[in-house]
Amino acid sequence: MTLPDTSAATREDTQSEMLSEIELASVEAGVVEAMPDASPVPANEFSAEDAPGLSMLADGLTLGQAKRVLETALLAAASPMQVTDLRRLFVYDPGPDVVRKLLDELRDEWSDRGVELAFLASGWRFQTRPEFQQYIDRLKIERAPKYSRAVMETLAIIAYRQPVTRGDIEDIRGVAVSPNVIKTLESRGWIDAVGHRDAPGRPALYATTRKFLDDLRLRSLSELPPLNEIERVMDLVESTPQA
Repeated sequence: MTLPDTSAATREDTQSEMLSEIELASVEAGVVEAMPDASPVPANEFSAEDAPGLSMLADGLTLGQAKRVLETALLAAASPMQVTDLRRLFVYDPGPDVVRKLLDELRDEWSDRGVELAFLASGWRFQTRPEFQQYIDRLKIERAPKYSRAVMETLAIIAYRQPVTRGDIEDIRGVAVSPNVIKTLESRGWIDAVGHRDAPGRPALYATTRKFLDDLRLRSLSELPPLNEIERVMDLVESTPQA
């Protein structure tokens, strides 16, 4: 009986073992670097900490391509977008941490331009930098009307004392508040009724909205300017003509 020739297989195994030992020694000595795994990463295994060493999302998009997707969506959006909404752009959810990291990188990329990527109360949006707004305003054919002092005072009281009733506003201003003042602020989207006070007549309680903060380029009420500056700040707000 003829025995099978195992010398070739033995030589191949020996060579493979020697190569593995050489590669391992080279990596440990710093001669060569271990090759990173460039395969697509499942969404549930991808995190912001992994991003520097990875090149692709589970969608098959590179991190750079994913960033361009976010950029395009935000430039096309009519209103600020939350991270939750931006995650829906991808077939496989990359998770909130990765999206926020890409948004931070995108904000840095736009840091030296006339348009900035800002994080506001309602989410992320591209907006004109304040120092360039005066030039954009020159292109407007129709100018938005100035709001009356009564409107501005009412808005300031609601912003800094919220939630307040119409009676509270009248007590502070010392004069009656016209229903048109409240309607003006509601139609602009700056205030809304958020409840009713447990008192005779159950008067409505008014508070400012996320749109109010967005228009002031703020993320929260804690960023409101001092009360004596609110009217000056509101004059800088980009307004649309009122009906």
